Amino acid sequence: MIPIESSRRSFLKTSVALAGAASLLEPAPEARAAEGAGPLMAYVGTFSSPLKDVLATQVDLPPGNGRGIHIFQLNRETGAMTAAGVQEMGTSPSCLVANSAGTRLYSANETDRVGAAKEGTVSAFSINPADGKLELLNTVPSGGAGPTFVSIHPSGKFVLVANYFGGSVSVLPILADGRLGTASDIKNDAGKIGPTKAVNAPPGSFAFSGHDRTHAHMIQADPAGKFVLHVDLGLDKIFVWKFDDQKGTLTPAETPFVSLPPGDGPRHFHFHPNGKWFYSIQEEGSTLVLFDYEAETGKLASRQTISTLPPGFAGSNFCSGIMVSADGRFVYAGNRLHDSIGIFSVGEKGVLKYVGEEWTRGNYPRSFYFDPTGQFLYSCNQRADHVAVFRVDRKTGGLAFTGHYTPVGNPSMLVFLELKKPG
Repeated sequence: MIPIESSRRSFLKTSVALAGAASLLEPAPEARAAEGAGPLMAYVGTFSSPLKDVLATQVDLPPGNGRGIHIFQLNRETGAMTAAGVQEMGTSPSCLVANSAGTRLYSANETDRVGAAKEGTVSAFSINPADGKLELLNTVPSGGAGPTFVSIHPSGKFVLVANYFGGSVSVLPILADGRLGTASDIKNDAGKIGPTKAVNAPPGSFAFSGHDRTHAHMIQADPAGKFVLHVDLGLDKIFVWKFDDQKGTLTPAETPFVSLPPGDGPRHFHFHPNGKWFYSIQEEGSTLVLFDYEAETGKLASRQTISTLPPGFAGSNFCSGIMVSADGRFVYAGNRLHDSIGIFSVGEKGVLKYVGEEWTRGNYPRSFYFDPTGQFLYSCNQRADHVAVFRVDRKTGGLAFTGHYTPVGNPSMLVFLELKKPG
């Protein structure tokens, strides 16, 4: 145990130096200002096995340790999570999104088959404003197998879905009562599959995940809602679509896609708050790419590629999530196998500079998220079956572990929601 702990201490030297003890231990002003607000809730999506009352033959899923959507109340000063219930689901609600009003929650249920249909599903829930509990409204087909990502169009009228195993994206109308309608559009990815060896992979890497077929991994509109972008990991492309917010349909943009280096595998992306810079993370290449984004045309132009890993790293790594801080000063990148969150400062023209990394305190961080105030970061450590909480130093970008572990079977992602104060 001593050598392992010693190596972890060495691993953390950079992040500890970044953290700055005093500033990370004091509650942020936002936490004190929020004392008069209602409860702050967190909804954690998981990979879950079929429930006992659902026949295993009806749902095609690998074993999962989660129980569905796990609900927690957060302590605003410490970041600690207290269990507040579970929405039992045996269909792996691995990705969640809430509407801007905080009244509805939608889940991508990452299955390959439900009943006779060889596709996954998306569920709609109403949110109880008093305690944050969920009530199922309806469940509809996702338009492809294994839906892995959902987002809501800025108009608030459509849910956008990326079907990983189906290699497709779809648009689901949101009805007046919050339920979902049948797909108004479905697009199937097609093209030449990239190689199994990433161009930018670290030395000695055997990372291979999605270059066997098409794999739509993420879909989201740009800030204005004029264009919708989605990545296909297997094709090494980011697609750009013009969006009709009346019909809920997608048509190719003037420049319909941009290609990433063969085999690198684009997974997720995040817009900078200025809307002009766009950052993508590549799962197998372990890179971040900075693009300039033209809001009028949807065109992407790459300008920088940088590794998500510390200098000198060798071996296999799979990137996961990417987040830009609300103030736009830092970009954070998830590394699985290396089990770290890379920290990058954002220069004057959006160019990234490696600052350091923080150990996630658990295996295989699938995603991570900032709380609404930006003072805490929550890492969903999928194979460690827990969520770890870090305090954020917004001056340096550093992360400091709070000591809080929250047990959740196979956590995949997390959504925050502030309830209204009673009375």
